[in-house]
Amino acid sequence: MKSLLYFAVCTLACVFAQASELADKLKSHDYVLLMRHTRAPGVGDPSGYTLADCKTQRNLSAEGRKQAIVIGQWLRKQDVKKADVRTSAWCRCKDTAALLKFDGLQIEPSLNSFFDDMGKANDVTQQLQQFIALNLKTKGNQALILVSHHVNIHAFMGENIDSGDMVLAKVAPQGKVINYTLIPRPD
Repeated sequence: MKSLLYFAVCTLACVFAQASELADKLKSHDYVLLMRHTRAPGVGDPSGYTLADCKTQRNLSAEGRKQAIVIGQWLRKQDVKKADVRTSAWCRCKDTAALLKFDGLQIEPSLNSFFDDMGKANDVTQQLQQFIALNLKTKGNQALILVSHHVNIHAFMGENIDSGDMVLAKVAPQGKVINYTLIPRPD
């Protein structure tokens, strides 16, 4: 019985250590969490869409809304209590970010999709690096969470990720990725 109790205590300590490791990294000035918006069926946006009208865009499904809520809950279980959340201007990203339920949500243009003009990839990625470099210095001890699109995240770090997946990126002072850990969307 004593060994079973010891095992349970050790297991809980290990889980707590892993949870606070993510939170501790995100409190530092070396890490940022990038997230692809949750499930929004389809590819791209319908022709004639406008950012001012969500009805003209590809939007989150009911499954995507649930995924975003679960991710926000999961982040809190990882001990991420405070976050500066920035998002693309597209409704599927804004909705994902809002459903995470952190205060301080803001639109950040360097997270906007360039899917319609892939020639903008380098410029937008450089803008994102500059944004990260500036904001990691001034964010205090809260997490910096960036909700964006597949094309942006791929251009930033060179990896394809699924809807709702996250990337814990260690970045250089100039905002460029040093290394990263993929975090699959929790279910």
